[in-house]
Amino acid sequence: MLFALALALAAPAGAAPRSSLVIGLSQFPITLNPLFDSMLAKSYVLGFVQRPLTAYDPAWTLVCLLCETVPTLENGLARIETGADGRPGMALSLTLRAEARWGDGTPVSSEDVLFAWEVGRHPRSGVAAGELFHRITKIEIADSRHFTLHLDRVSFDYARLNELRPLPAHLERARFEPAPEAYRARTAYDREPAAPGLYNGPYRVASVEPGSHIRLIRNEQWSGPPPQFDQILLRVIENGAALEANLLAGDIDMIAGELGLSLPQALALEQRAGARFTVLTQPGLAYEHLELNLSNPILADPQVRRALLVGLDRAAITQALFANRQPVAASLVPPADPAFDPTLRPQPYDPALAARLLDQAGWPRGADGFRANAAGQPLTLDLVTTSGDHVRALLAQVIQAQWRALGIRLRLKTEPPRVLFGETVSHRHFPGVALFSWFSSPESVPRSTLHSTMIPQPSNGWSGQNYAGYTNPTTDALLDQLEAEPDSTRRRPLWARLQRTYAEELPALPLFFRANAFILPKEMTGLRPTGHQDPSSLWVEQWRW
Repeated sequence: MLFALALALAAPAGAAPRSSLVIGLSQFPITLNPLFDSMLAKSYVLGFVQRPLTAYDPAWTLVCLLCETVPTLENGLARIETGADGRPGMALSLTLRAEARWGDGTPVSSEDVLFAWEVGRHPRSGVAAGELFHRITKIEIADSRHFTLHLDRVSFDYARLNELRPLPAHLERARFEPAPEAYRARTAYDREPAAPGLYNGPYRVASVEPGSHIRLIRNEQWSGPPPQFDQILLRVIENGAALEANLLAGDIDMIAGELGLSLPQALALEQRAGARFTVLTQPGLAYEHLELNLSNPILADPQVRRALLVGLDRAAITQALFANRQPVAASLVPPADPAFDPTLRPQPYDPALAARLLDQAGWPRGADGFRANAAGQPLTLDLVTTSGDHVRALLAQVIQAQWRALGIRLRLKTEPPRVLFGETVSHRHFPGVALFSWFSSPESVPRSTLHSTMIPQPSNGWSGQNYAGYTNPTTDALLDQLEAEPDSTRRRPLWARLQRTYAEELPALPLFFRANAFILPKEMTGLRPTGHQDPSSLWVEQWRW
């Protein structure tokens, strides 16, 4: 049936203009509700069907998508005020676009913004990235289009409201208010995902086949520039080789750069089929790393963490797997980010140092060559990563082999992305190490992933993204100070301190910075990779065939 659907959406080769598009991607979103589960697959899909208040465009400029004007101190729409607690805060005045409509014709209103804020800050709702919602202390509604956000602090990125996506209160409030802790399971985005009123972008969801595909059709209520395609089919093929095979067979038209082929696969494809496809490689703000569960007593020891890092030959890995096109990471900020500290160098490969550190930490080698402590507990760790990703599978095997040479046993496991991100890491159920990437926006302060208040746990509904369970008062204070510094020149040394603290403390093990590869048909124009977490699909109305 899926093959028949793909054929129905496909047009004869060379036909122009095309009325349909079939996109291949490697992950299926856990949910389509904008506030739950931080997963790039969801962000990519929502880019077609929803608009946030603000976003970073492909030129890395903060722009309004659903609002009329980005509030700034200069234009008077942002102002510093004294909060109820006597501390300085900010007030942001915003106006929604007059023409913004949900797919059922209901205007997008201030009430929808207020409702999203109420869900986001509720202690039992379980919103993944809830920091912004808690910073907003009050929303004052002037009328259906005009409202003011009151923030509990002064920060340099005060106008960045990318996570504040309005929710259709006329559809979702009744599902939320009776039992906020059950809203995640009751939301219409999962129960009735084809309901037109859930979407306000150029497209809306027409049908969902979980794990397989999502079909999009034009949103008749969209009043912006009209998109070219009447229908877009998002086909999920989690295996990279199968994704490539479907492209070459013509069953899909393009592969999403945000969630598609690895760089080596894309470069090899370009050599074989460069006459048919355009391959765009975009260095960006993607940080591949090993997330550590610091509740594990083994990983709680900083000497062990240091040994694990210097015991990895990351330079050899990037040379072998990526032809040195993905640089080794010294810390968590990618080179493309304006906050990057170029003076910080990656820890070099030093297996002798790794061995000494493990000995000092109480993990000597035994007669069998493997390490154990004085109580006889073996030095054994578990590593989990996404299934279907050939390069990550190879990377995990290389890590396993290099740590085995140090006397460490590493057990490998893969899980579908919807399981890994929807349950395993978000509920901190991984016992040792998780291999995945973080995507960020330009100069995005990593409070959600590093601040001690952002550790997911039952008491906060598993909100927050500090999956490691990292707690350091010095880092907390540095994050607070960094956010509050309005001067970019004075922020630079703070960013440098944060990156060096991260490299010393190692709440996670930095691996490398990823470059995304977009595989497009030669006939396609208008798609501009962004290089950050706001996906290219947010500007789908500019795509042409």
